[in-house]
Amino acid sequence: MIQDIYPRIYHNEYHDLKPDAHDFILVFHKNTVLIRYQDEKIRYPLREELSAFECSFHYLFSIDDYRYFLASPSSSVPVGQRSLSGQDPLLGQKVLPVITLPGYSYEDVRIFRTASSRHTAFAGITAHHLFGWYQANRFCGRCGHRMLPDQKERMLFCPECRNMVYPRISPAVIVGVINEDKILMSKYAGRAYTNYALIAGFTEIGENLEQTVAREVMEEVGLKVRNIRYYKSQPWAFSGSLLMGFFCDLDGSGQITLDTSELAEAGWFGRDEITLTDDHVSLTREMIMRFKNGEEI
Repeated sequence: MIQDIYPRIYHNEYHDLKPDAHDFILVFHKNTVLIRYQDEKIRYPLREELSAFECSFHYLFSIDDYRYFLASPSSSVPVGQRSLSGQDPLLGQKVLPVITLPGYSYEDVRIFRTASSRHTAFAGITAHHLFGWYQANRFCGRCGHRMLPDQKERMLFCPECRNMVYPRISPAVIVGVINEDKILMSKYAGRAYTNYALIAGFTEIGENLEQTVAREVMEEVGLKVRNIRYYKSQPWAFSGSLLMGFFCDLDGSGQITLDTSELAEAGWFGRDEITLTDDHVSLTREMIMRFKNGEEI
């Protein structure tokens, strides 16, 4: 899966650091990331390549000894042609300019699903998760004042009412429903991802994960399930989620009642009917492959 980057090691401990010349800098514009290709692998800008731009930098994490930072520009005009505002643009109100560099281009973050160099792709999508969190919490949800980054931990705080906000991680389930020698697969409605997947959904307030499994299956395909059993989890920064995979057995009729607002189609598939291959990225695909290969579930 995308987080499986061994033998490289991901260090997510927060440090109040400034980037050195050869540290990697992640630059995002909405759902795109600034990259170039080298030997068919994605590469991020180095700090020294951004020396002509006024930016603020926030430390993200390290992979082995490589450090990654998030950049936010205060001006697209080279330093010396514009005075510094003294404002942290990541937490400010203005619409910020877009950094451009020769040889680099902005690509949709969905490229991380297929990009070469597993640890580089994992770094990119995890950084985008944190980028979204910073953008969504520029102002205090309690009193409306500007939030400030803490220097000791990855947290934003309000100097007015002392509200503290930590990165949001939403729990969600992936469900492999088994009916004897078949598995339930479905396609999402109205999404860019068009391959077959498994039933999935976010956990609601007041319910445990097993209740989420039963509810999502009933809501999306109208089926009852039993023997719910945990398989494995995965951080999934594409949706800001922590995914938890479960297998379960059909309980009663296998007649599908499709929720067309969520799914375009759904059906039962035997092992020899599954044409998907392992993408080594998603928990969903790994679970499907486990069933297809007849492994214990």
